[in-house]
Amino acid sequence: MTLGEKLQDARKRCGLTQEQLAEKLSVSRSAVAKWESGKGLPDVDNLKSLAGLLNVSVDYLLDGGETVDAYVLREAVDLSDYGTGSRKKKKDRLIREKFPEARIRPLIAKQKLTRNEKIIDNVLGFVFAAPFGVPQTINDVKSADRAYYLVDQDDRQLFVCVTDEFIETRQLARPFTEKKFEVGGWEFTKCSYEIP
Repeated sequence: MTLGEKLQDARKRCGLTQEQLAEKLSVSRSAVAKWESGKGLPDVDNLKSLAGLLNVSVDYLLDGGETVDAYVLREAVDLSDYGTGSRKKKKDRLIREKFPEARIRPLIAKQKLTRNEKIIDNVLGFVFAAPFGVPQTINDVKSADRAYYLVDQDDRQLFVCVTDEFIETRQLARPFTEKKFEVGGWEFTKCSYEIP
């Protein structure tokens, strides 16, 4: 049984709809649908919340099925060791040095807004005639120091986050093949170019 199948089974045993579960987790119903269909994976915090809400253990959700990742490795980095230029250029050099033979694609990350954030966003946009999303802009500022990459190396796929202080590498249990995919409350889009 996959993680998605276990989530769906446990949700139904608790008598919850996808929408009710989404509301309790403060995520969108489509996020729950993606988790259950295997097109997205909940992040660690949502996984813990799911286990508590659905009266199952995290081990049960992950054991024998599809895991969020096979391993996570976090290493400290000093971006000043990677030449001059923008932080993004330095992060690109860092990841190329770390994975010299791999196919590396940058990812565009967008945090999914909760239902309440969408309501606030619409109200503020209407009141102030703002051409941009206020909660989305706040989320973008909070994650501005992060760069995300999808690394294909040998027969494995790695999901990598590089910040100003560390590089975090996750070996994925299953590859992401679609142009867009979701992990937790984030939506990622593969860029059409690769890191040279």
